Amino acid sequence: MQIAIIGSGYVGLVTGACFAEFGYHVTCVDKDGDKIERLRKGIIPIYEPGLESLVQQTQRVERLSFTTDLKEAVAKADAVFIAVGTPSRRGDGHADLSYVYAAAEEIAGALEGYTVVVTKSTVPVGTCRKVAEIIRQSLQAAQSKAEFDVASNPEFLREGSAINDFMRPDRVVIGTETDAAGHDRARAVLQQLYRPLYLIETPLVFTGIETAELIKYAANGFLAMKIAFINEMADICEQVGANIQDLAKAIGLDGRIGRKFLHAGPGYGGSCFPKDTLALARTAQERGAPTSIVESVIKSNDDRKQGMAQKVLQALKAVTGTRKTLAVLGLTFKPNTDDMRDAPSLTIIPALQEAGIAIQAYDPVGRREAEKFLNNITWAKSAYEAMQGADAVLILTEWNEFRALDFRKMMGYLTYPLLIDMRNIYRLEEMVAAGFDYVSIGRPTLYGAQLASQQATSIA
Repeated sequence: MQIAIIGSGYVGLVTGACFAEFGYHVTCVDKDGDKIERLRKGIIPIYEPGLESLVQQTQRVERLSFTTDLKEAVAKADAVFIAVGTPSRRGDGHADLSYVYAAAEEIAGALEGYTVVVTKSTVPVGTCRKVAEIIRQSLQAAQSKAEFDVASNPEFLREGSAINDFMRPDRVVIGTETDAAGHDRARAVLQQLYRPLYLIETPLVFTGIETAELIKYAANGFLAMKIAFINEMADICEQVGANIQDLAKAIGLDGRIGRKFLHAGPGYGGSCFPKDTLALARTAQERGAPTSIVESVIKSNDDRKQGMAQKVLQALKAVTGTRKTLAVLGLTFKPNTDDMRDAPSLTIIPALQEAGIAIQAYDPVGRREAEKFLNNITWAKSAYEAMQGADAVLILTEWNEFRALDFRKMMGYLTYPLLIDMRNIYRLEEMVAAGFDYVSIGRPTLYGAQLASQQATSIA
């Protein structure tokens, strides 16, 4: 089967490479000629573990190709996936569907024979109907005899593990519609496309189009709610002297709740949760079914990021001097990605700078993207270089290389042994034993530096 992917960004590139790995012939289309040229050379514009080698491998066997020629790619395709961006629209928070509708217009002018047009982009309920209307009107105006169906096939890719998520998903959601004669050709085509997953017993969930569109928003809204909930529980833990990790473990063992997305931190970010919760809330308001829970989650997460900046400033009061320097480890919204969209660092760092804190930062892969959003940063090439001359360390993203830092080396670089850990990477007892003042999320603040000082005074 032949597949065309419109849009060679994160979703389009991963989808195209993985379908090509299944054995299909895939053509990824993008208007950006420079990007296409780089992709042809195997140069990937995003950081995603395993993606570069997969793209290069499927290109070598000529199952994956890249082009700016949409017409040629669509004309020979059995299925065309729309995988363009749907960013939040300025002013009202709705998903900006202009790229989706523009793609639909161009696809209509290139269709030949029968084709399934699939929305892979995350889109609000009703978008597929609009896409179908745009294509239908264009075909009628051109007196074209091409036939098509529109389907919804939302993506559930997590940045940092997207290839595994595509190859071994929890489920595949496919929204199609039966025609007047009782036929569902789109379902048959997509069932064939996803047959490799069916062979490993991946559930294929077939629904109506509107249901499929809503499923993606409902899933992300629920997961965002779990994060906001556990973060608020962490605040309570700090006030009453409880431990959020023990609490999360205990409630997560309840099968009705589950263990995932119960890790307290500085708030969620990324390309999905902030955008999708906002779009869901706006759609619900317009349809007369407001989602007070989702609206509260959005506010809770926004407040969380501001509150974390204040938490850092409070912790820095232990450090003497008027001009303070902070080493920040990790800037991306999560590890194994260079994505800075709605990352907590974009709220926390400017707030700290406004309070007069100088920032020395290090991120394993995120610097290039971070420099687009953050100013007046002293950039380091390693975690330890960031600590040189700093008064304290702040861990914002839990990259693996931050999980086993050398405490003795840190002591040699820092002017004061203060570690603010917003991902709860370290155990409380080990930080006290190492002589650090240790501030984490939803756990007691420990003053190992003060204890070490008192012990030294006592011995003297």
